[in-house]
Amino acid sequence: MQTRPCCSKEGVSPAIVVAGHSGKRLGRYMRIINFSADGIVQAADKGFYDWLAREDADIVCIQDIRTQEHLLRNDRYFPQGYFPYFLDHPDSHNGVLIYTRKMPKAIMFGLGFTEFDGEARYIQADFDELSIGSIMVPAASLDEPQSLERKKLFLELLYNHLEKILNKRRQYIFAGCWNIAHQLRDTQQHVDDNQPGFLLSERRWMDDVTHKLGYVDAFRSVNSDDDEFSWWPDGDKNNGRRVDFQLVSPGLRNKIDYGVIYKNQSFSSHAPLVMDYDMLFSEDV
Repeated sequence: MQTRPCCSKEGVSPAIVVAGHSGKRLGRYMRIINFSADGIVQAADKGFYDWLAREDADIVCIQDIRTQEHLLRNDRYFPQGYFPYFLDHPDSHNGVLIYTRKMPKAIMFGLGFTEFDGEARYIQADFDELSIGSIMVPAASLDEPQSLERKKLFLELLYNHLEKILNKRRQYIFAGCWNIAHQLRDTQQHVDDNQPGFLLSERRWMDDVTHKLGYVDAFRSVNSDDDEFSWWPDGDKNNGRRVDFQLVSPGLRNKIDYGVIYKNQSFSSHAPLVMDYDMLFSEDV
């Protein structure tokens, strides 16, 4: 885990953009978007940044960028009005980034997990009393038993981290791709509980995080519909799962106001999640 203070980047100046399709952006709301890109270049080619410019987000957390910052020559990857922070992988695997309208106090690279921090899975922006992380939980496959063990280890380490930070005098929002469908209603078709991403142990992990530790699945706190999915692994729109969400500290439970999974356009096999919180970004909490 590495942390460094933030400073202004040349050419970055906050700007106001017009609110977009998600609506409900009426002044006293902090908007956070998370999106798993399957490669940010191909997502951009499909219109992701055009859509993003209309959404008036305060924070954007993107996962699975599959490139390196120095390879991105087009200005579209550095939207006007945002400070961009990348954690990329030297082989262009994985990769996470955060765009923020407000300059953070510090940026944290990784979670202090020796086995995983080199895989470019987590970046965090720290503000006065609020931290926002862009997270990419490892995927796993029955064909690769080692991947199952690695994901299990990551979740164990993450649980311990989530428990530890409850003692800090700040609030957290973890936005990203969790590679877990928590409940039956989070799967469009029947999925056996021996399938990675829907393993009983993974769903119990989510139960413990939300029930024992008190974290909140922000989207589910405002939307209980059974037809809300964010990922279609084989491109089949009849086989969706909800694996992209924002997990927030117990102290933010009453700040969650609105959420929508944007499905009118397809930028990757995942859909963006848009969440509004009843707080001004300038006031933190």
